[in-house]
Amino acid sequence: MFADAKAMLDHLIAGKWLTAHAVFGLFAAKANGDDIEFRAEDGRTLMTWHGLRQQQERPEGKPNQCLADFVAPKGDNEGDYAGAFAVTAGIGIEAKLAEFEAAHDDYSAIMLKTLADRLAEAAAEWLHERVRREYWGYAATEKLSNEDLIAEKYQGIRPAPGYPACPDHTAKGELFRVLDAPKNADMGLTESFAMTPAASVSGFYLAHPEARYFAVGKIGTDQLEDWAGRNNMTVQQARRWLAPLL
Repeated sequence: MFADAKAMLDHLIAGKWLTAHAVFGLFAAKANGDDIEFRAEDGRTLMTWHGLRQQQERPEGKPNQCLADFVAPKGDNEGDYAGAFAVTAGIGIEAKLAEFEAAHDDYSAIMLKTLADRLAEAAAEWLHERVRREYWGYAATEKLSNEDLIAEKYQGIRPAPGYPACPDHTAKGELFRVLDAPKNADMGLTESFAMTPAASVSGFYLAHPEARYFAVGKIGTDQLEDWAGRNNMTVQQARRWLAPLL
């Protein structure tokens, strides 16, 4: 048993218990209503991210937001882009968890899972910084302290399926397909769209200077039916996936 998380982290690093894998892609993108279409270089639509828009009453001057608002609309002559990523820090965790289980050391097992989750978030932060500064390069001169990074003072956001601005977990299905996350990052999805390994993060990159996180909140039957149609789902299926919003 380890005295604290720092002691376990030291052993984790020294023993190379875990391995982090990541994959990302940057794509030409256009907003089509509340959807964002990701396109190949030849113009083919690779995937469509079906968005949800706030419907609750908003203060005067505050729009009902959708993440598609931060991408140039279809028909706009200006080119625009969006990204997708999948990161895990849980490769190899099963072997160590089995050791702790054999020793009846539940405390260490829980601590390791917690550390792996934090390392996955750290890997996602590291990758996002490299994308902003190098691969996409829209913030090539960015220089931020750790405090600034924690405060998210950089340009752009990385909304993750299942979180308030993007509460639809099913978006991970197309994201994993386009990135081929099983092959490129040893990551998978369960039937309920939970990621494996559990210490994983996935989502999208939006670079618009005004892009901010928000909560979609409750939606009406009209939007539920519209979203179901855009996803080629029955309304009953859509109700299952969006139940917390109804």
